[in-house]
Amino acid sequence: MKSFQDGLLTPDEERKLLALGSWHDALDDRALRMNCPDAYHDELLRQADEMDRLKIVTWQEWRDLRVEADRAYLRAVAGDDFTLQARVERPAR
Repeated sequence: MKSFQDGLLTPDEERKLLALGSWHDALDDRALRMNCPDAYHDELLRQADEMDRLKIVTWQEWRDLRVEADRAYLRAVAGDDFTLQARVERPAR
């Protein structure tokens, strides 16, 4: 991470990188996704909207984040995590 300390990123780029990192952390929150898909989806949308409000992302990036949040929500309510968990616990013979 030394390259980040050398000032290779502008403050705006660093802010965007941190915000997108936080959004992706929320996207990867399997526990919330499995236990409360609605809250999981709301958090992803909230973070995307906040990045848009603060002008951290472009309109197209904001739209892409919301589309990805919707897709993740649909996978969550379809039970993809539970299906994956069952396959891991019960490997094919």
